[in-house]
Amino acid sequence: MTLDRAAGLAESARALAAGEVTSRALLEQALERIAASQGSLNAFRVVRAEAALAEADAADRQLAAGARGPLLGVPVAVKDDMDVAGEPTAFGCQGEFPAVAEDGEAVRRLRAAGAVVVGKTNTCEFGQWPFTEGPAFGATRNPWSTEHTPGGSSGGSAAAVAAGLVPAALGSDGAGSVRIPASWTHLVGIKPQRGRISTWPRGESFQGITVNGTLARTVADAALLLDAASGNHDLDPHRPPAVDASGAVGRDPGRLRIALALKPPFTALPARLQPEVRAKVVELAEKLAALGHTVEEADPPYGQIGLTFIPRATVGLAERVGEAPFPALLDRRTRDAARLGRLLGGAPLRAARRAEAVLHRRIGGFFTSYDVILAPTTAAPPPRIGSMLKLGGLATDRAMIAACPFAWPWNVLGWPGVNVPAGFVGQGLPVGAQLLGPANSEPLLVSLAAQLEAELRWHEAWPPAREIATDSPAA
Repeated sequence: MTLDRAAGLAESARALAAGEVTSRALLEQALERIAASQGSLNAFRVVRAEAALAEADAADRQLAAGARGPLLGVPVAVKDDMDVAGEPTAFGCQGEFPAVAEDGEAVRRLRAAGAVVVGKTNTCEFGQWPFTEGPAFGATRNPWSTEHTPGGSSGGSAAAVAAGLVPAALGSDGAGSVRIPASWTHLVGIKPQRGRISTWPRGESFQGITVNGTLARTVADAALLLDAASGNHDLDPHRPPAVDASGAVGRDPGRLRIALALKPPFTALPARLQPEVRAKVVELAEKLAALGHTVEEADPPYGQIGLTFIPRATVGLAERVGEAPFPALLDRRTRDAARLGRLLGGAPLRAARRAEAVLHRRIGGFFTSYDVILAPTTAAPPPRIGSMLKLGGLATDRAMIAACPFAWPWNVLGWPGVNVPAGFVGQGLPVGAQLLGPANSEPLLVSLAAQLEAELRWHEAWPPAREIATDSPAA
């Protein structure tokens, strides 16, 4: 027996445990779909065909012997900023990179849960931009419209999941890089609490603003992958208390006070929420009100939070550039941003890090009046392929802020956020909204997202078959 691509993470794990399908069969299906779609979507930088099939066979032997695990034998993908033993970690860069010796902590935990890593997904250079393109691998395309980007920087993971190539994938989020592609590909994307999923061998990725997160078609699958990947290396500096995300999926969130925050946080460059996106987010707010929640417009007191983001982001980038084996091959925008980071690495960085506690108190006070914030994930639908690729640095910044001004403050705070699909605009392009909470609020956000999903059934919509050279949901 085989499973169709609509079978998600939890259903695949159940079918494997019940003996209804083998891990090898699931891996062969995944590999066939990846091969069939690579020319149109280009989701993967590395496909581990031989190694993954061997790992699937090992999982089948374990299953036959009675072993069980949360994801035993299930194929998943990870973004190409995560170390997978025996594979290079190019992180969107050009050049031939050496294979790494050890799994990163998140990958190690996925393997401990029984998952089989089928490959590593494309990301833009050092994860800087809300598109997934570059000379290293070409353009990764959106399954809903291959003329448009799936977003970034976890665009390969988002494209792979949205097209049904794998049931779920890990991404990383430093300024919305899980939530933005989730919104633009009609997925659930969880950006968890800082430290929830380890970024080791980097205890703090990009000075603590980047975390690892999950992408899936359903809240239950995103939560299951979150639980499987969660945990810390002994040397991790951030070790939040454990949460049970999967246990929150079927839980009634209760009647919540929800702030509808439609105003972009302050940025030095202009940003405007496009009316068609605003309308979709307001529709979600109305659905939440109909479910019994109290919803009112209110914006968090962000203040000048952007002044704390730039030093951390650019210093973190400078650290990566300093380690790059082929600096001459890096994008000019990367080198310029790293140069700024080297200038901001002293007192400005220390001030930015100190400001986080002040922001926690000020924005945390907002949660004495509200339980959850509902905000747009992006201000616009996904841009066309190539529209930002050749821009200069300032023009890229303008385009990024115009399209994506809403997600990054939660990276400064280190708190959880969940993108949920908000519907489609224009010619069928997906957009999303984010549920944002205070520290360690993943269970609350997950339960609320699951309540919305039960009403809206967003996971039943699939990209048009003409855009993907792979099988249909019923195949």
